[in-house]
Amino acid sequence: MELEHVAKILKELGHPVRLTIYKEITKVGYSGIPVGDIQAKVNIPASTLTHHISSLVSAGLIKQKREGRVLLCSLECGALEAVIEYLTSECCINDQTCSNTLTDSIDQV
Repeated sequence: MELEHVAKILKELGHPVRLTIYKEITKVGYSGIPVGDIQAKVNIPASTLTHHISSLVSAGLIKQKREGRVLLCSLECGALEAVIEYLTSECCINDQTCSNTLTDSIDQV
């Protein structure tokens, strides 16, 4: 994963509305949630929701698929995990006294 892509993902998740939308999609996992259900939960106009969803899709965090008349949003498999891996991959690399890596600490939680 490249620095620019990681920065884009973090930027998109840094917006409170987009983070709320992402959390709602995360709750249903990979099966997907209808856009109408997301709108009911976050209580924003459809055009605003479309803008925020488009940003999350562009960052590669979520994907959309149409089933009949219903537009579903679901998690893009492994996207956030890849960002976390990128951020933690060099934990303690320059600290010879560090006995645990950040990823080991996360795994223990």
